[in-house]
Amino acid sequence: MRSAEIVSVADQLNTVISWVPEQFGIDSKVASGPLSGVRIGVKDNIEVGGVLSTCGSEYFADRVASADAACVTALKKAGAVITSTLNLAEFAVGVTSQNSASGGSVNPWDASRVPGGSSGGSGVAVAAGVVDVALGTDTGGSIRLPAACCGVTGLRPSVGMLDMTGIFPVSADFDTVGPLARSAAQVRETFAVLAEADPEPLRTGPLRIALPWPFVTDEVDPAVRDAVGAAAGLLRQLGHSIVETPVPLSETAQDVVYTLIYSDLATTHAERLRDEPSRFQPATRERIRLGLSISDEQVVGALRRRDEFRSAMRDVFTSVDAVLTPAMPVDVPLLGGGGAVVEQARRMGQLTYPWSLHDGPTLALPVGVHPSGMPIGAQMTAAHGAEGTLFALAEHFQEHTDWHLRRPPVHVDV
Repeated sequence: MRSAEIVSVADQLNTVISWVPEQFGIDSKVASGPLSGVRIGVKDNIEVGGVLSTCGSEYFADRVASADAACVTALKKAGAVITSTLNLAEFAVGVTSQNSASGGSVNPWDASRVPGGSSGGSGVAVAAGVVDVALGTDTGGSIRLPAACCGVTGLRPSVGMLDMTGIFPVSADFDTVGPLARSAAQVRETFAVLAEADPEPLRTGPLRIALPWPFVTDEVDPAVRDAVGAAAGLLRQLGHSIVETPVPLSETAQDVVYTLIYSDLATTHAERLRDEPSRFQPATRERIRLGLSISDEQVVGALRRRDEFRSAMRDVFTSVDAVLTPAMPVDVPLLGGGGAVVEQARRMGQLTYPWSLHDGPTLALPVGVHPSGMPIGAQMTAAHGAEGTLFALAEHFQEHTDWHLRRPPVHVDV
């Protein structure tokens, strides 16, 4: 399961924090299952009993998990092998994954560019073949951004769909856990295990897909815009209908999510901010401190706007089955080239945060290649509980494209 080549590639990309000993990585009572033998890495804020669970932070450098997270238990019961815990932005706060006490993960397509975050190690490990499937967490885009930056497929499930026990929180109202894999089919198979349900039969027949333009902003890299447009064109050729239904209130959604997330972060880390703030990575500390100035009145207003947005989205999904948007408005940024920490985070997450305010699922998948050579990702979003719609649409798309099959220059030969 863990060859010298796998270890070498993982070390080169700094994607693994801890290798999981076999006795902690399997359920010895399970002989087979739907994920039998599948190699899975989990983001290091997801607990694996008996293994270090650092959250990418100096604060938790010696913290050993006492029990498996609920999602890890489900995977083991399905026969999966938990091989590793994966690098991340400290406490899952950040979009570049460079603010880790273990050092930054490396994008296998180009070491000079970010791998996305905060589940950067998860995206890197799947893209490079270090694991077959990875678990990440997504609050504001932390599965979808690494999927886009690394050229893999990743699901942010519906809010409340999966058990979050044993996962260190960012913001309870927005936190989700979900799988990343090369294909939508493998994401679907893993999600079915996590949801403790049989995989739904894939929908047949045409779907109505909204392509809102602009979505949040019209300042989108032309190559990204063209790739998403080409994906919409292919889906139309495959028999689906494309309509230009707008997404109401999306322009303010990022600020609403920021208000609620940063308020929660400041509460969660209040003691650390007060007693030992210097132990945070500087980028983490800068972002968490944003929550200190958020008032109770601002939180109440943001909760009201959250409910208004979710109500508006329920109306949208009475007329369409899915919405197609870019995952990021820009090419994969260069390391250190994004300006100030908060500004870079806002720009990279400009198109993921609205779908965090929505309570339904969003699937990120590769849809092209930028002239820079980096992957381009799109997002497909559906109503709460409609993961099956996204899988049907994404698998239909991937049957006729090979973007998800491309391998980066640095990868494990299999």
